[in-house]
Amino acid sequence: MADVALAGRVIASHYAVPIDRIVSATAELRAAPNDGAELIEELAPGEHFSLLDESLGWAWGYAGKDCRVGYIRSGALADQ
Repeated sequence: MADVALAGRVIASHYAVPIDRIVSATAELRAAPNDGAELIEELAPGEHFSLLDESLGWAWGYAGKDCRVGYIRSGALADQ
């Protein structure tokens, strides 16, 4: 069984196995899937992003050493 990184930190009815991606262009990790949402962190090219879901041009997942959860534009991600 795959390790699910947020299972001990986030309560949910089910968990998704993250898909490893690489940030290909500077990206803003936001609290909601829109450009006006709170900025959580700026991600640099080459950083890892753990993709949990993707819809309407936005990727939801976590990144950084603190595994901060948020949304970035899907176009800023590349396959690992």
